Amino acid sequence: MIRVLIADDEALMRAGIRLILENAEDIAVVAEAGDGREAAAACRAQDIDVALLDIQMPDTDGIAAAEDIARLSPHTRVVMLTAFGEEAGVTRALRAGASGFLLKDTGPAELIRAVQLAAQGEPVLAPRITRRMMEGQVRSGRETEAALRRIEELTPTERDVLRLLGTGLSNAEIADRLYLSTGTVKAHISRILTRTGCANRVQAAVLAHDAGLLADR
Repeated sequence: MIRVLIADDEALMRAGIRLILENAEDIAVVAEAGDGREAAAACRAQDIDVALLDIQMPDTDGIAAAEDIARLSPHTRVVMLTAFGEEAGVTRALRAGASGFLLKDTGPAELIRAVQLAAQGEPVLAPRITRRMMEGQVRSGRETEAALRRIEELTPTERDVLRLLGTGLSNAEIADRLYLSTGTVKAHISRILTRTGCANRVQAAVLAHDAGLLADR
């Protein structure tokens, strides 16, 4: 079973998410929290596979909680829940160690699938916000140059894989786009992480943004 924590300061939102997730046979909602401090404490006290955190919460927000969870409960995958238009907070959350982000109006089937993917170590990146981040991102020349240096050793195919990873596609979806096997895509991603110094797929997705790869689509 995938053990899930839901953190949101609105009890009605938590109840709605719980109702959706409990329809999945492989997901169990084992904890709820009304703010980031409670969420981080719950992840330390229990074996949580996926933590769904609202970005905007009173006292300790979701981003601070993501930092605490990444440090104290590194096996827990953190997925941020956000409203459309909170791109700045999303970027900070990803850099803090979150595994991805979902919009609060995500449909039931997509929400369940996102939790399952997160538990498997896959990034969960809402396409609408990914596009907004790409379109509105302002990078300094120094940041872009640093990102480009980190991807210098990548082959053309690895750059294609990194670009598609940055758009939030799963291994299977990347394989379909590039006419590769899923195993080959996994091997490419492993080499990308090693060559760029990224700790995980989400950091690689941020690197793809910083390097301007998504602007090449």
